[in-house]
Amino acid sequence: MSIKVLSVFGTRPEAIKMAPLVKALQAEEGIESVLCVTAQHREMLDQVLELFELTPDYDLNLMKKNQTISQITSGVLEGIESVLQEVQPDIVLVHGDTTTTFAAALAAFYQKIPVGHVEAGLRTYDKYSPYPEEMNRILTGNLAELHFAPTERNRNNLLREGMSDAHIYITGNTVIDALLQVADKPYEFEEETLKTLDFEGRRVITVTCHRRENLGENMVHIFSAIRDIAREFPDVEVVYPVHLNPKVREIANEILAGTERVHLIEPLQYQPFVNLMSRSYLIITDSGGMQEEAPSLGKPVLVVRKETERPEAVEAGTVRLAGVERDTIYGMAKELLSNEEAYKKMAQAVNPYGDGQACARIVNHIKEWAANK
Repeated sequence: MSIKVLSVFGTRPEAIKMAPLVKALQAEEGIESVLCVTAQHREMLDQVLELFELTPDYDLNLMKKNQTISQITSGVLEGIESVLQEVQPDIVLVHGDTTTTFAAALAAFYQKIPVGHVEAGLRTYDKYSPYPEEMNRILTGNLAELHFAPTERNRNNLLREGMSDAHIYITGNTVIDALLQVADKPYEFEEETLKTLDFEGRRVITVTCHRRENLGENMVHIFSAIRDIAREFPDVEVVYPVHLNPKVREIANEILAGTERVHLIEPLQYQPFVNLMSRSYLIITDSGGMQEEAPSLGKPVLVVRKETERPEAVEAGTVRLAGVERDTIYGMAKELLSNEEAYKKMAQAVNPYGDGQACARIVNHIKEWAANK
């Protein structure tokens, strides 16, 4: 009996984490894999699809300039309704915490189609941080039938919320599968700044910062700390692929533009970005996924957020929560640049997010679930 699996995603982070799973589903005998993208992101999503050689069966092409969360939610709900009716999948797979994730899960629920939630069970227990992702993830968890949890902690979060233990599976995180596939390829940079950067003789700090809750004063603090670090350490080069959000760009240009050895570049595709991380000395980020990815490459991570839904990395020692205050961020970065022991302790810690086999586990669990339902 063939199982029809509809995978739905819409942003670059989802695409990165779902691409190896879709490839695994496509390769599995007994599974008919169908892919729908919402294009909540457009250009950044397409780059990942091209890298992993994926062609969507359905493309809602929803991205609009200055789109609101409400517009994305209603667009996904309306757009995916006809896809679900046409495909009639046995299960819909969604990932993580985006608006696409929640709206697609809700649309499937309305048609009484089971939902599998990849990267389930992450929590901060602050509904406004990350916003709107925390509530997207919780609401999707309540709509889902199968929960693919990266870690034991994620499983315990779901159990406390009343989810059935029989349908929670600890799999590791699919981002490690994606990372290891891409980092394994020999790579030469095409971006002009990266082509000429002395990765051997300099200590490169890679920065990403874009979250809604950091816009404004928090971002000013974060960028000011990074500017001060660059000024103090002459062997440091900062590379910041600046997010496309105009508000982020405005603050980045105001604080960081013109600072010696701080390079503001355009967003990178996934493959060059992974290779940038792998050649960096330190990562400073407010991203969720990079808290999982960078430790697999042996790179310490300072998370510029007030809390994280990935506390396993903090406990393992691969990640430190630096908050959003200028002095704290500056102090933590300075310690890692000045104290070799502190740096080694983070760089050599064990990544808690898996071994690169998460996708194979998820495929097997889906087949077992289908056989027993």
